[in-house]
Amino acid sequence: MNYLGVGISPGNVPVYHATNLKVIDRRVRVAELVLRCLICGFSLLAALLIGTDSQVKEIFTIRKNARFTDMKALVFLVVANGVSATYSFIQVVRCVVGMVRGSVLVHKPLAWAIFTGDQAMAYLNVAAVGAAVQSAVFAKLGQTELQWMKICNMYGKFCNQVGEGIAMALLVSVCAVVLSCTSAFSLFRLFGKNKAKGSSGR
Repeated sequence: MNYLGVGISPGNVPVYHATNLKVIDRRVRVAELVLRCLICGFSLLAALLIGTDSQVKEIFTIRKNARFTDMKALVFLVVANGVSATYSFIQVVRCVVGMVRGSVLVHKPLAWAIFTGDQAMAYLNVAAVGAAVQSAVFAKLGQTELQWMKICNMYGKFCNQVGEGIAMALLVSVCAVVLSCTSAFSLFRLFGKNKAKGSSGR
């Protein structure tokens, strides 16, 4: 007997048909592709916003050029977003090729490699954004106890563009965390399929 695409096994255990699994596979793959495209675009935009940011200020006939290299946290953020953009672009190509060929991810070593890479990118982006936000707060508010000046009072344009870059990097971090959950779902679902096959063979 069949109700709403769910068959009833002799043991009264619901068994979902392959069509439902194909729909789930398709949705997961589309969501993965969209997230990877967003990460690639936002990472590239964040790296360009911060990497090309500069402002020259003249203080008592002394010209000082503020650049992202003056803050190690911003250098870390640019590098992290560059790595993230490159990794995401490679994964986008893999996803597109897989969708064109109609192949489904079935190899556990490849699934483990993608899962590990996505986890590493998520941690890398979150750490980079955290460090950059902390430095940005000090630049904006200063630290009177340590006699740190409010740098953004002198370099307003520079700080505004850095803020935009950090906002883009924050979006990258959110997408990377969601993507790591998606890749974990794809990986552990393979073990569920194998378990289902073993149970049906009994």
